[in-house]
Amino acid sequence: MNKNVGTIDKGIRILLAITIAVLYFTGTLSGTTAIILGILAVIFIATSFAGTCPIYSICRISTTKKSTTK
Repeated sequence: MNKNVGTIDKGIRILLAITIAVLYFTGTLSGTTAIILGILAVIFIATSFAGTCPIYSICRISTTKKSTTK
């Protein structure tokens, strides 16, 4: 798969995942909301490290910088 997650996008995803984890471990999140957001946080981390997002591929979105090769 082609890389379609840019550097800023990766940073935002990781920051959101960390925020969700902090909210969970401090007891702010619980129940179904905690489970759903926990799954979302794992997906954010996985797509950040992989550099590709399946939803971006389907929608033909890319947040990577365009290369200017000649």
